[in-house]
Amino acid sequence: MKRRNERPTVEGLPADWRRQAKSLRRYGGETPATAIERCADDLEATLAERNETTFSLVEASRESGYSADHLGRLVRDGKIPNAGRSGAPRIALKDLPRKAHMPSEPQTQLAEEPRSRHLSNAQIVQSIIEKGIE
Repeated sequence: MKRRNERPTVEGLPADWRRQAKSLRRYGGETPATAIERCADDLEATLAERNETTFSLVEASRESGYSADHLGRLVRDGKIPNAGRSGAPRIALKDLPRKAHMPSEPQTQLAEEPRSRHLSNAQIVQSIIEKGIE
């Protein structure tokens, strides 16, 4: 469960959106709830596709912080699956190790938006009914 001050990760957005859709439905907001669920589905599909993106050893080196030689050894030793072919190894983003100082792609934080006020679920639903989803 996410704490109140904690910013969501990109990977956590679909679950957050589904919770919001459930709340909207509770107040009769079927159409916006369906739209939010479709957005969650699209984002999940995009994230799954991104995780299957593969990198050459040189590209993987830039992404991970490890040398291409080290990554090549890990692939040869079977510690990282080879997403390419023999003689031309590739590493999938989902299998890419990261040095501690490198930003971790699966936990990318979203920029926090300034909030001028907090709205109740009922206020959110009323706003959507009056103005539509922007």
